[in-house]
Amino acid sequence: MIANFLPLLMLTVALPAAASPAAEAPPAAFFETLRTADLRLATIAYRLTTANAALCDRLQPQIGMPIHALTQYGPAVRTVAITTFGFETTIGVEAVVPGGPAARAGVRANDSIVTINDAVQPPLPGMDAPEGAGTRDAAEATIAGSPIAKPLQLTILRGGQRLPVVITPVAGCRSRFEVLLGSGLDASADGSVVQIGEKFFDGYTDDEIAVVVAHELSHNILRHRDRLDAAKINRGLLAELGRNGRLIRETEDQADLLGIYLLANAGYDPMSAPAFWRQKGGRIDGGLFRSRTHASSKARAEMLEVAARQIAATPGRPIIPPVVATRDVPLR
Repeated sequence: MIANFLPLLMLTVALPAAASPAAEAPPAAFFETLRTADLRLATIAYRLTTANAALCDRLQPQIGMPIHALTQYGPAVRTVAITTFGFETTIGVEAVVPGGPAARAGVRANDSIVTINDAVQPPLPGMDAPEGAGTRDAAEATIAGSPIAKPLQLTILRGGQRLPVVITPVAGCRSRFEVLLGSGLDASADGSVVQIGEKFFDGYTDDEIAVVVAHELSHNILRHRDRLDAAKINRGLLAELGRNGRLIRETEDQADLLGIYLLANAGYDPMSAPAFWRQKGGRIDGGLFRSRTHASSKARAEMLEVAARQIAATPGRPIIPPVVATRDVPLR
C-alpha cells in the first residue's frame, strides 16, 4: 500500500457518515466534485484493467460505467442527490468513461437502471430508507459476474422514458475502485477493492494518480492480502518487526515493480513512476517518519527508473513480467 498504514469493473465514491437530519445538506457543486473525481479514477482504472487483462487470471467485463445508489446518500442529502444525479430508480449511472463500451452503447450520465440482464433493480426508495451500499454492491456484482464474451443487456430510464441498451464489454482485471473521502493521501487494496484518498484528486495529474492506482491494483493482481494472511503476518502494531516487516516490504516492492509494467502496458510513460516518487514521494510516504515496511521514496525512484529503462528497450505490449508468476507462491 502506498500510505504508511496497512489497513474497494466499477467505481463509486465512499461517502462519510451522513449528516443528521437537521444538518445542512451540501450544495450540488459538492456532488459534481465527487462525480468529477469518480470519472477520473474510473477512466484510469478502465485503462489499466483492460490493457493488462493478459496479466490477470481473474477477469470481469469492463464497461466504463461507474454506478451508484441513492441509498448510499443519507436521508438529509437525498433531495440534492436526486436533483444532481437524476435518480429515477435506486441505481444510477454516475458517469461514463469517454470512448468506453457504455459510451459507445449510448449510455449517459444520470441514466437510471431498471434491469441488468434479467435482474430487476429496485425502484426509488423512500426518503427515510436506511443508508448503505448493499444495493449498489449487488448491482456491481451482477455486472461483474456477467459473461465477458456476452453483451450486457440493460433497461434504463432517461427522463421517464424506458430505453433498451446493449453494451459489448471488454475483458479486464477484476477489481473495484473507490474514491475514499476523509482519508487524505492514503491508498490501499484489500484483494477486491482499490481505495484512493480524495486528496489525490486535488493537485495531482491523472498520470500521477495512475502511478498510485497501478501500485494498488498490483496488490490485488498478486493476491498480496490473501498471501499475507496465509503467512499469518501481523499488519498491526507489530507490522514493522522481523518476519512481518520483511514480508510486507516484499509485497510492497513487488507492487512497485508490477505497477510500472501496468502503466507501460496501458500506454502511460513508465518514467512517470520514478518521477512521481522523486517529486511527490515525501508527501506520500511520510519522509523520515515513513513506515519501514516501505522503501524510501529515493530507493523506489531508483529501482523504478531501472525498470522503466528495461521496459523502454522491450518491444511489444503487453509485457508480462516474471513477478506475475509469484501470485500463487506462498510468502515465507
